[in-house]
Amino acid sequence: MAERRNGRASRANAREGLWDRPATLNAISDALMFFVALAFAWAFVAWLTSRPFFPLREVVVLTPPGQVTPAQIEYAARSSVTGNFFTVQLADVREALEKLPWVRRAEVRRRWPDALELRLEEQQAVAYWSPVGSDEVHLINRQGEVFVAASNAELPSFSGPQGSAGHLFARHREFAALVEPLGLRMKRLWLSPREAWELELEDGLVILLGRDRERAPLAERLVRFVRLWPEARERVGVPVALADLRYQRGFALTPALMPEQGKGKQ
Repeated sequence: MAERRNGRASRANAREGLWDRPATLNAISDALMFFVALAFAWAFVAWLTSRPFFPLREVVVLTPPGQVTPAQIEYAARSSVTGNFFTVQLADVREALEKLPWVRRAEVRRRWPDALELRLEEQQAVAYWSPVGSDEVHLINRQGEVFVAASNAELPSFSGPQGSAGHLFARHREFAALVEPLGLRMKRLWLSPREAWELELEDGLVILLGRDRERAPLAERLVRFVRLWPEARERVGVPVALADLRYQRGFALTPALMPEQGKGKQ
């Protein structure tokens, strides 16, 4: 008898469906209401932020521009700012500003209730850059990066294989410190595809350093030349156009072409 009652009870439970479970139905109903309310809230927020209730009225530049002109900033802002305070795409504004020639990095933030704040990091040019075999002239910044902009500043000129601008920038600082006792700045630095170095001082003296060698490092040869050059210049007694430092224990000098010699060759 007990087995028969248990069988009838199990069959009765099996016939019970979802509608016979009020607790489960209440849980499902609550979940559906929550998701519906969430969808309505999202739709309302999207509708509200797209209304012309929060227009952008001002763009504030927090860093005083140097090379970048206010007109360039205004053009970049006008071409990239769309929507209102909430919907404007800050990434689009930042990209538009960073496309300006003298802008290295831009930071864009919202300022309640109706403005955008801009912080600009401008390029600081340290040298002109021309890849070997190219007539293009670009600029190098303090980070050793090449950028495209126009400048009339008096800067040293670098030339080397493609992709070597950062390497030349680092060696320029090293060589400039070594020739500093001469009281002359470096005017030009050149690296050949075979990794031979050549530099020119502001007085026109060209120094051939050649390739860096273990037995005669570039720095060692240049230091020796700087130490001996004042005395050697006095002994030579004529203007020198070129100093060849590609020797392990000394250097060779080539006199400058005198006006009389130039006329004779003509």
